[in-house]
Amino acid sequence: MIKGRFVYLRPIKDEDMESIFQSCQDEDIMYMTGTRKQFKLDEIINAYKQYRIDSTRYDFAICLLDNDQIIGDLSILEIDQDNHKAGFRISLHSQNTTSKGYGTEATKLAQKYAFEVLKLNRLELEVFSHNIRGIKAYGKAGFKIEGILRQAHHINQMYSDEIIMGILKEEYSKSNLYNT
Repeated sequence: MIKGRFVYLRPIKDEDMESIFQSCQDEDIMYMTGTRKQFKLDEIINAYKQYRIDSTRYDFAICLLDNDQIIGDLSILEIDQDNHKAGFRISLHSQNTTSKGYGTEATKLAQKYAFEVLKLNRLELEVFSHNIRGIKAYGKAGFKIEGILRQAHHINQMYSDEIIMGILKEEYSKSNLYNT
């Protein structure tokens, strides 16, 4: 368990599948993450069974400290040990838990794991320009915009830019971002 002030991270459990499934049905969450397909529960269960044996990723449930409720999930994925880098993704499962700092804190906890436990040098992500809340949260967690793929994503009859963001271990260490 990786503990912050308001949330903690723990490995994903079988009982988390329903919350993940419900979030995959939410149109706003799908829009923000650029997800086009609605997944069935058995598809999610099978995917997470595969993730558990994938040595290039770690998946965590984001839970509230005060009641242990799962409010989201995140992944450190596509871990490249040769280049000491990985990708990052996060999703809060309900609009009721957004804009409260939970996502930013969970992101900082994931950085702590990536840089201090996995000994990575770089964590990177992609976010769409229409996901303003996500861009702000990533910025608060120390990610910097490194590039923009203009109009790279077409969803809901509109084009959005794909924004590439990253954080380096030295930036994480200097800013003490792990002190949540």
